[in-house]
Amino acid sequence: MRVSLSLNRQITLLILVILLVISAIAATQLGAMKLSLTEIWQQPFDSIVWQVWLTIRVPRVLLALLIGAALAVSGTIMQGLFRNPLADPGLLGISSGAGLMVALALLLPLQLPLFASLWLPVIAAFIGSLLVTLLIFQLNKVSQGQLSRLLLLGIAINALSGSFIGVLSWLSDDQQLRQLSLWGMGSLAQAQWPVVGICALIIIPTSLLLLRSARALNLLQLGEEDAFYSGLDVLRTQQYLLIGNALLVGTAVSFTGIIGFIGLVIPHLVRMVFGSDHRWLLPGSMIVGGLLLLLSDTLARTLVQPAEMPVGLLTSLLGAPWFFMLILKRLKASYA
Repeated sequence: MRVSLSLNRQITLLILVILLVISAIAATQLGAMKLSLTEIWQQPFDSIVWQVWLTIRVPRVLLALLIGAALAVSGTIMQGLFRNPLADPGLLGISSGAGLMVALALLLPLQLPLFASLWLPVIAAFIGSLLVTLLIFQLNKVSQGQLSRLLLLGIAINALSGSFIGVLSWLSDDQQLRQLSLWGMGSLAQAQWPVVGICALIIIPTSLLLLRSARALNLLQLGEEDAFYSGLDVLRTQQYLLIGNALLVGTAVSFTGIIGFIGLVIPHLVRMVFGSDHRWLLPGSMIVGGLLLLLSDTLARTLVQPAEMPVGLLTSLLGAPWFFMLILKRLKASYA
């Protein structure tokens, strides 16, 4: 029975990977300028068709896959670490904390070389996300993981960070204000090869390392005491997961802004298919997260042509009803 279940999960993962590859190829052909692979190969390499496909479409598709995977893995890690199905970087204020630090980095009058200027938002976002993650994790222990207190804490952090970002927006000039506004709504418009390279350099190794924590996350679901007596170094594992989560969230927020609900919705969808075993839940979330953000960004680029909708607005429109449904489900279970 276990062999059959494992085989079914492997086949499902393979199907998801094939679907991801097909969607990625199709997404490179969609947009304000319709392209086809046949047309691309028939054109000389220095033609406008090749330039659009290679310098605009392909980097954007790759960035969507990377950011979607990062946010989904982060949400899965947080839900396992907090043992709470409503834990999410956006809801708990981690994305907002990272966003506040990025806004500060964007508005600081620093004259840096190009290489340093690309890394500055990543470092700032990592610091912000790590500080908020540590704060929430410690307060979650004090409150014994109560859902209401966790959500209230997230609301408070989001409100505080939003207020400071609003002050920074008021102090910014017109160009900085527009940059902050678009960035705050979540967008992949900054997709360029250097950005994709930095994201890949951080997200891919971090995600692969976190995949190895599946057994530890499974043990943590038993509780910290039981996990400790099962041979797990609980404190070291928690620190490892918190730093990895902060790296993923910080990298995503630094380049694409706050894209909500990917980390909340994806683990729930994947859990319906693969169950709660993190050995399957983590890779499944990584694939489905990349796929969902890719499809969302493709819709954002094509629904209102020639304009473009910020993908963060679209994911919020899709994720908010799901969050509302989860809250109602939890309330119904608590009064049952």
